[in-house]
Amino acid sequence: MSDVKIEQLKSFGKHIDELSELLIHIVEDGASIGFLPPLKLSEATKYWESALSSEVILLVAKINNQIAGCVQLQLCTKQNGSHRAEIAKLMTHPNFRRNGIGRLLMQKTEERAKQDGRSLLVLDTREGDPSNRLYTSIGYIQAGRIPNYAISSSGKLDATIIYYNLEVKTFNKRICNIP
Repeated sequence: MSDVKIEQLKSFGKHIDELSELLIHIVEDGASIGFLPPLKLSEATKYWESALSSEVILLVAKINNQIAGCVQLQLCTKQNGSHRAEIAKLMTHPNFRRNGIGRLLMQKTEERAKQDGRSLLVLDTREGDPSNRLYTSIGYIQAGRIPNYAISSSGKLDATIIYYNLEVKTFNKRICNIP
């Protein structure tokens, strides 16, 4: 069993290639995260180069110093929204799925949001994706469904489900089975 380490990246440096490869794997695996396959390395790198800002907190999960997943906490900067943030681009590399990495990333993201004084978190995910089960299992509440929200690689228009969590809290400690 390997240890999963969660860390915040404040700059990409040596990690940009790994994050770009992760994004490509996720998109090729069918995830609906704003891109369609085939995703070129140059497009993935361009995305990451513009992703970090003072309003975006990027957490990565590492196993044996290799990035196994990531998530973004996008802080609202509006005066009337200083209590909220959006969770975006939760990704777990296909080789590491079903081992609790997504759950651990969500736990650490909630902890980080709480440190920043955020009491409301929102997110959206494609209807029917496995991530829906994760979000409901950790206490997120479905706020609604928007039909025809995103185009899939087949050209089909998919619905998105919007979730929220009003009680940002620290999760109960759980054991992750990491290969």
